[in-house]
This record gives sequence, structure tokens and C-alpha cells, in this order.
Amino acid sequence: MKHPCPIFLLALCAGLSLQAADPVFSGPQPSEAITAFKSVDITGAAAGTERDVITLNNGAPTVLVFVHGIERSILPLMRAVDDYGDKFKDRLKTEFVFLAAERVGGMEKYAPALNSIKLKGRATLSLDGAEGPGNYGLNKECLLTIIAAKENKAQASFALVQPGIADAEAVIGAIAKMIGDEKPPTAAEIAATPGQRGGMTPKKGERPMEKGKDPFPGAVPTDGKLQSMLRGYIRKENDDAAIDRMLQGVRDHIKDNADLKQQATDGWTRILHFKDRYGTPYAVKQGEAFLEELKKP
Repeated sequence: MKHPCPIFLLALCAGLSLQAADPVFSGPQPSEAITAFKSVDITGAAAGTERDVITLNNGAPTVLVFVHGIERSILPLMRAVDDYGDKFKDRLKTEFVFLAAERVGGMEKYAPALNSIKLKGRATLSLDGAEGPGNYGLNKECLLTIIAAKENKAQASFALVQPGIADAEAVIGAIAKMIGDEKPPTAAEIAATPGQRGGMTPKKGERPMEKGKDPFPGAVPTDGKLQSMLRGYIRKENDDAAIDRMLQGVRDHIKDNADLKQQATDGWTRILHFKDRYGTPYAVKQGEAFLEELKKP
């Protein structure tokens, strides 16, 4: 959960929903208490300043976004929540709490990314290590845990293993309900205003993606299940057996469907173009072999 993905893979999030085969839980659930914890500012003039954001906010409506690791694929959702929080900053506190094993390494890890993505809400590093505040029960399998809280009690909780912009409508809808916003943005409105605040710095020699253009090889699959499979495939914590299972799952899904086969071909072409940025060496090796398999008549 510690690996950046290229910004041009953002659209891989688009077909995913909050639903999963089995419920996933992370953080305080609705009606449970939100308790104090210590964190430290990561960037800006206050960098290094320790805070207790729960006590500081004194029961005000707050959205807590616990971040286990920065991936480019999660940035659209983070920005959507950040932009909504900034719009209602007179009645909503937006707190991004990043998690890392230790303080110095965490500051060094997250500061460059935060200087690039320019969040408007407060960004701090939890001082409780990679697991976060002990009594919060955060699930390390979730890249994001988002909690809407008021009067120091959770009003809504989202445990997101593979978060994407498709989750934004439900998340923002819950926050809107908490603060009394009767007209929260729809999914279409959120997608139409993705927040053009820059992204992580492109690699040397690589052009940033221009609005309305997609200069990279391959394409993001339009089939929702195939999108989900592709996004799962590029995760760095996958072991070799998991990679083999995923590829077999893709084969079973596309079967003899020519359209799905072409989408898989385009999808693996896209991710392998950036193979030095994500996934495991085994995933790259097997992905290249799978792509050759797909290309055969």
C-alpha cells in the first residue's frame, strides 16, 4: 500500500463501487466514539508541529481521511473530498491523516507528494505508526478509511480497499447529510470537476497528460469487472500465487468474447508501458507473457 501509480491510470477507478463480496470494516462505525490522537503537520510553515485534531476541532463536523499510502489512483477521490470540504470550510473540518511506520520516514515519504498535490485540508502524520491510532481499528488492507464525525461520534464510515472516484458520490453524500447540505454534487458533477491542481511530478522525459488527450499506449478497459481486476493486478503486495490467480480470473472472465479480449489487451498494454512504477517483477513477467497470449489470433 505504499506505491504510486501513474496519473494516467486514474480512470481505472471509474468502474468500481463501494460494494464488495464480503463487508470490509475499518475505523469507528456509526455511533461509535471518535477519540483523541496525536499527529504532526507534514508540510508548510507548521511542519513538525504536533496536534490533536480531535480535541482541536472540539466536536465540530469533521471528515477524517486516513491514508495508508499514496497511489495516483486514489487522488481523484481525495481531491473530491478535499474540494467539498473547502467549499463548506465554515462548517466542516477536513483532516487527512497519513500513516507510516515511523515519524522521520513518514515525513520524508509524504512531504514531496503533498507539496505536489496541494491539499486544502490539513495534512498530518499519525504518531501511532503504520496501524494508526490504536483504538480506531484501522484495516491495513484499506488504502483509505474515511470517517464522517460530529460531536465526536462517527456518523458514517467508509473502508476502501481500492478507492476511486466512483466512491465519491456516496462519501460526499454522507458528509453532506452530516452538515445539512441538501444538494450534494452528483456523480456526474463530481466527474466533471476533477480538480486540476496538478499531480505527482512526471518522470524525467515524460509529458504530463494534457486535458482531453491520452498519449499513452493501450487504453483503460470500459468493462467494470476488468477494470477492477487490472487495478488489483498492479498492487505491490501481491504474491506470485495471487498474480497467477488473477490472470486465470481474467481468462475466465473474457473467455471467447472478442470485445473483452481487446479491452484486456489494451489494459495490459497500458500498465506494462509503465512497468517500472508499480506491481511486482513477477507481475510484470507474467503480464508480458499474458499480453503475448492475448495478441495471438
